[in-house]
Amino acid sequence: MSQEEEFLNKLATDLIYRFPPNFDDVEGERRHRKERLAVALRVFGKFGFEEGVAGHITARDPEHTDHFWVNPFGMSFKHIRVSDLILVNHQGQVVQGRHPVNEAAFAIHSQLHQARPDVVAAAHSHSTYGRALSALGQKLAPITQDACAFYEDHGLFDDYTGVVTDLEEGKRIAAALGGQKAVILRNHGLLTVGDSVDAAAWWFVTMERSCQVQLLAQAAGTPVPIEHENAVLTRGQLGNDLVAWVNYQPIADQVIREQPDLFD
Repeated sequence: MSQEEEFLNKLATDLIYRFPPNFDDVEGERRHRKERLAVALRVFGKFGFEEGVAGHITARDPEHTDHFWVNPFGMSFKHIRVSDLILVNHQGQVVQGRHPVNEAAFAIHSQLHQARPDVVAAAHSHSTYGRALSALGQKLAPITQDACAFYEDHGLFDDYTGVVTDLEEGKRIAAALGGQKAVILRNHGLLTVGDSVDAAAWWFVTMERSCQVQLLAQAAGTPVPIEHENAVLTRGQLGNDLVAWVNYQPIADQVIREQPDLFD
């Protein structure tokens, strides 16, 4: 091995790569999930994803897996701290926290978490471009590299019957999601899931941006789709939850540095 190869090899072994953490105790994992949930809510606030009291992100409790942590009803994403989060059981009861739960959050997320035991977190909000594309009753087309992460891996809930307060409606949404990472709720908005809070949040952020790009491209002309084989290949490269976690870290880092009070 040449000196240059030895140097490059040593340099490579000294590089720092970030990966999702592992935990030996449930308390540490719970605290981590709550912190990442608070970060994600601040990210949504920073990006303007809230519309009044609409919108919610949930994180399954690592011990009581039929319970989930969620933002309280009526509190701005921009203000939420770890201490503000509430723990809700699958009967809709707040078992920890001082605030009520959003009725729609319980109706939707309780059914998603029951239907998908692999899902740690789910995110839904009334973001601008997600709502716009949902009003067209369209799915994301593979017209950009980023959109290919959702190619043949997101559903369309092709119905609208008012604000979701019925568990049966939540079950129908869960069925439309199936085993996929996201679903577009017609005339409503986007919903994404992941095996971590960070992954679910990233899928929402990049899906919202992909909706924006698709609307812009359609307004300007006729978008050129990526061929099926290449779209599938790109989804394999970009479409897993680990890649989502990695992509999300710079966004989370910005919010943590700017808003350290969220950990209170």
